[in-house]
Amino acid sequence: MPEKLKILFLCTGNSCRSQMAEGWARQLRGDEITPFSAGSETHGLNPLAVRVMAEAGVDISSQKSKLVADLPQQSFDLVITVCGHADENCPFFPGPTRVVHHGFDDPPQLAAGAASEAEGLSHYRRVRDEIRDFIINLKL
Repeated sequence: MPEKLKILFLCTGNSCRSQMAEGWARQLRGDEITPFSAGSETHGLNPLAVRVMAEAGVDISSQKSKLVADLPQQSFDLVITVCGHADENCPFFPGPTRVVHHGFDDPPQLAAGAASEAEGLSHYRRVRDEIRDFIINLKL
């Protein structure tokens, strides 16, 4: 059996988008990917991200917001930045690590202007589904 690819999903606060990507990668492609997520800062795991992922059948509640330096794995095959700040401030990864950017809208920022909880959650669900589709279609 070939070794699974080690993929890091990197965002600024490691609270929402990168956490969703890690959860989806584990759920949908766990046979070929060992996923990790981290941030350039830690903002804690976003409870609304946990909620909308649970609605889709993916439990990310035990994941933690962490820095790249906190990860046990420091060598990655692929690093995917999921926000503009992480893309612009991506740390150097030695060796053959490939770094790509695929940005997603920031659900907490979008939800901050929502008129209702339902409207706010719709932003989280849309981004959750966009990340799911990205993971499904990710060419390895």
